[in-house]
Amino acid sequence: MSVYTKIEPQELKNFLNHYNLDHLIEYNGINAGIENTNYFVSTSSGEFVLTLFEGLTAEELPYFLKLMAYLAEHNIPSAHPIADKNGEYLRQLKGKPAALVERLSGTDVKEPNIIQCQQIGKALGNLHLISPNFPDYRSNKRGSDWWKITAERVLPLMTTADAKLLKAELEFQGNYQLVDLPTGVIHADLFRDNALFEGNKLSGIIDFYYACNDILIYDLAVTVNDWCVQADGSLDTKRVDALVESYIKQRPLSDLELETWSTMLRAAALRFWLSRLQDLHFPRPGEITHIKNPDVFRNILQEHI
Repeated sequence: MSVYTKIEPQELKNFLNHYNLDHLIEYNGINAGIENTNYFVSTSSGEFVLTLFEGLTAEELPYFLKLMAYLAEHNIPSAHPIADKNGEYLRQLKGKPAALVERLSGTDVKEPNIIQCQQIGKALGNLHLISPNFPDYRSNKRGSDWWKITAERVLPLMTTADAKLLKAELEFQGNYQLVDLPTGVIHADLFRDNALFEGNKLSGIIDFYYACNDILIYDLAVTVNDWCVQADGSLDTKRVDALVESYIKQRPLSDLELETWSTMLRAAALRFWLSRLQDLHFPRPGEITHIKNPDVFRNILQEHI
């Protein structure tokens, strides 16, 4: 989350008039994440998060908002979108699609412990249990085609060693056909800053705007690469075991999934290395922006290799 679009108080008050909410108390921009404009909004009716979508279109967004409602209604700890007076989740603000969702309690964790890893593994397993029944479909816009396009953009700007590593990993991943692996809706970005905790209790998963239909174990690999990583890019075995074992108690893994685990870890590292390289070399202007270090995922990829 970031702030690319500045909202004036009267603009926000006019927007909130379309909801069954009482008066605005205060609002503040959120400096975290990198894709959309986000504000914490306090009203006399409660606490909310306002998102203005900087890249996604009004045609794309119903998938995400309906998914969030579906998950919240199926006991996945997540924020339910707020419907306006016409029963719609999506509106416009300053010419951009906008939505209001519940603000969940808790904060993200910087250094997750074993219990927190167990909690996130359990929640992800439960999400993957019910997600194949979600009726809508969206392909992964950050899948292998996007990898190739983004690599072409960033390769001329990389060091010789990094460019060699990137080319080799793209070739490695291109050798795999993964059509027989279980699929469903995945979060695709379940990093530590997209989960909220009150102590060791998971209070909510947030930011579903990369969600899509794809390979379930890939989503598990994305999560492990962030929650269980150490400073040198290697994985902490105890945290990996805690997270994955908790996940498996909800959704057991097939033999084929287990066979492809190392490949999935590499694919997940590659995807986020590429996205951070793109954000570094082709940043978007914003009032408050936060660009993450791509070397983190280069190091993770190298450790997996």
